Amino acid sequence: MPVRKVRPGPRVLTAALCATLAVIGYMTVSPEEATPPAAPAPRAAAKNAGPQAAPLPAAPAAPPGVGPVTRTQIPDSTSQALVVTGKTRDTNVATAVLYERDGTGKWRQAAGPWTAHNALRGWTTHHVAGDLRTPIGVFRLGDAGGRLPDPGALLPYDQDEEFVSSGIGFLGEPLEGSFDYVVAIDYNRLPGTTPLNKERPLGPERGGGVWVHVDHGGPTQACVSLPADVMRQLLRALNPVREPVIVMGPADEIAR
Repeated sequence: MPVRKVRPGPRVLTAALCATLAVIGYMTVSPEEATPPAAPAPRAAAKNAGPQAAPLPAAPAAPPGVGPVTRTQIPDSTSQALVVTGKTRDTNVATAVLYERDGTGKWRQAAGPWTAHNALRGWTTHHVAGDLRTPIGVFRLGDAGGRLPDPGALLPYDQDEEFVSSGIGFLGEPLEGSFDYVVAIDYNRLPGTTPLNKERPLGPERGGGVWVHVDHGGPTQACVSLPADVMRQLLRALNPVREPVIVMGPADEIAR
């Protein structure tokens, strides 16, 4: 069972770096013997001489609705993707589907589709604090939490009374219970910490605290929201071994 993370003192951004090492092999050729050289082989026999280069592996396919440009943002090691798409840049109702990649490299629908909400004014490729738009792109999902006890999450789960929401939403709906369950979207935050972490690597002006959380029946400020039962299902499904991501934005832009 995941262990609740302790929020660090200063929230310092850490970045995971990957390095690839290339190994070059050497072949030692022994000196020639003093005997006369053999006659050269016919040209026809030479075309089959020597080892053949192995074909390069094909890049993993993309989940349905995800185009080649967006696919380049999904790590090759990722085999779980929550795809959230809206009709246009300005809509605040979306559709969410959880996809998983099997051993053959094919993506299949694992759960959903579900109706979701995003920000009041829709989507943006350059989110700033207070613009009431949800960031477009591919983001890691690695940390979860909520006001209620862990429902069986595979991601590290931080239960805390600070996951509290109050007041009234944009449609006059109560916001209470919206943060009963949350999954942090790794936009302008420190990965590997509680969703409550307020460290903003890009600066506070670029917003933060963008989560997948419990739906309250109306648009959000920047988050994606799903019904409470779906959030419990999602928390039990998202597996850190699969390196899950969220792919989100207007359908036509995700399809590029």
